[in-house]
Parts: sequence; structure tokens; C-alpha cells
Amino acid sequence: MAELEIFEVKEALSCYVEPMNCLLGQLSSSGIGITMEQLQALVECEASHLFLAKYNGEVVAMLTLGEYLAPTGRKMWIEDVVVDNAVRGHSFGRAMVEHAIEYAKGLGCGTLMLTSRPSRVAANTLYRSCGFEQKETNVYKMIIE
Repeated sequence: MAELEIFEVKEALSCYVEPMNCLLGQLSSSGIGITMEQLQALVECEASHLFLAKYNGEVVAMLTLGEYLAPTGRKMWIEDVVVDNAVRGHSFGRAMVEHAIEYAKGLGCGTLMLTSRPSRVAANTLYRSCGFEQKETNVYKMIIE
């Protein structure tokens, strides 16, 4: 049986765009996609770490880890975690999150955060089982165009 290969994307390759867009379509119904130019910018951004996972030679999962410094210490956010519907239930999401946790530890991160809609029951269960605690706070969003 093939193993899951998790890797940080260090070079923007066109072969990643289509599978990433497939995954993004499963993450959100908002029609958000990524272009080759956006992938290039993401890969070149020192504060962003894009991880993909391959299984049987196909990209089946992704996760982004963003980092920043604040007066209260180094913080990181896990964003855009998605596992392809076709391979859910094989603990690939757990492997991605655990990989991000270890990566953050290696960078000396003081706080690792993420958000998840309450309707994503399986994802919320996963995050709690990985050691995340629900924080009592309000999250606000503003789209700036």
C-alpha cells in the first residue's frame, strides 16, 4: 500500500494548480481558485508555508501555515485544510495537521491557531483530538477589495 507523502511546496509548478483548485472547490462553495501567478506569490511569501500531500502519485490534501510576529510572541495559523473527498477516512487530515504542528514547533512557534466552522463536525473533532482547545472569542472578517 502506498504511503502519504507530505511536502512543502518550494517551487510553483503548473501541475499543482488543477489539483489545488479541485481541493479548494471541496473546501468552499465560493468558487475560490488559484492561478499559477497566485501559486507563485504564495510559494515566494516567506510567511506562508504551503503543504501538499500525495497518495498514489496524486495530490490528495493541502494545508497552509501562516506565521507572524506580534508583541505577544510568534504566532502561526493553519489555513485551508482540505482532504479530497475520495480519500477521506484514511487519517490524511490528521497526518497533515500533525505535520503542521511539528513544523511550527521546529520554528519556535509560541501559539498555533486555526478556525473551523461548527458545521465541520469531523474537522472539529480532529482538531480537538490533536490537542487544540476551543478559544472563547469572536472572529470578525472584512473583505477589502
